[in-house]
Amino acid sequence: MNLKNDKIAISAHYMLYGAAHALRDYLINEKINKLLFFGLPFYAQRNVVYEKYEKGKKTKESNKKRIKLGVFDYVIDFFTVMRTFIAEENFNKLIAADPLICVSGIFLKKIGKFDQVVLYSIDFVPRRFQNRLLNFAYHKIEKFCVENADEVWNVSPRISLGRKKFLGISSNKYKQKVVPIGIWNKKTKLSIFKGININQIVFVGHLLEKQGVQVVIEALPLIIKKIPDIKFVVIGGGEYKKNLENLTDLLNLNNCVEFMGWEKDRERVNEALSRSSVAMATYKPEREKLNNFTYYADPTKIKDYLGEGLPIILTDVSFNARELEKRRCAIVVRYEKEDVARAIIKLMKNEKLIKEYRKNSFRYAKEFDWKKIFDKVLKHG
Repeated sequence: MNLKNDKIAISAHYMLYGAAHALRDYLINEKINKLLFFGLPFYAQRNVVYEKYEKGKKTKESNKKRIKLGVFDYVIDFFTVMRTFIAEENFNKLIAADPLICVSGIFLKKIGKFDQVVLYSIDFVPRRFQNRLLNFAYHKIEKFCVENADEVWNVSPRISLGRKKFLGISSNKYKQKVVPIGIWNKKTKLSIFKGININQIVFVGHLLEKQGVQVVIEALPLIIKKIPDIKFVVIGGGEYKKNLENLTDLLNLNNCVEFMGWEKDRERVNEALSRSSVAMATYKPEREKLNNFTYYADPTKIKDYLGEGLPIILTDVSFNARELEKRRCAIVVRYEKEDVARAIIKLMKNEKLIKEYRKNSFRYAKEFDWKKIFDKVLKHG
């Protein structure tokens, strides 16, 4: 299928570069007839971003800041999407990376603004909101979108299983495809070992308790006994950052833990990744699987790590943890400081092993190039 004559709109809540941006960049490279990217505020990122392209060239853009209004953000987002697209020309397709945006698109399709609406599900969480009424309303909207969108793209196979279990949506009744998180392989540095700091471990992401950064910090005193100059670089911010800083102070680890905060410059993030030797994804397990965003998702950080050739130390939470272990790209550990410490020491003390894992990570990353992923779903799907 040739995309050159298509007119496609993408809309997403976002904080940093993600799947929606990758899709935008893919379609720019394809030089489609017309492309509109509409980004809505999420968490610390408070900008409403509007970008329009014709045959790969940007023709219009705006970037407006919006104050945070809590739950009312969702109401404002609905009407913002409706108002924006009603004022626009018609498009062949809307790809909405959120049910709250998708429901707007489904209504807009009924008045002829879109020929097709796609729900691109970046995650699934049974208990997205602690408020039961909000959670009920959100999942009612999600169910409506799955049942009424022309297609549903899920980043992992677990999402359709979660919907079947918790929302009663049959995985066979509606058109659901797996469209995983990818990597721009051409932008990564293909160095197996040269230039890295063998004693540097790294984490990238939103700092929440569920991310499990605390167990890595707790493991550091054990690691220091074997690797005195160990360094842990933490890239990201969030509500749990202060707790992690306090834990670092308490354990007297300020000399070996660096909190970089949110880094909007993707090149600086990639540079920090490429200079590290091991990456951390020690998600905190949850028995009921009700609150953890990671269990049903395809975590972006894991693909970022693979793209930079990083061996990963992770817990058995993400759907692909055991596959990564099987491919010898990762070591799966228990959520215990002793097990985390053993895995880090095992890799850092064995140059031959760490080189093998790095080669395997680069090789596995090749299977998830964004161009291959979007070619498959948009051209051959």
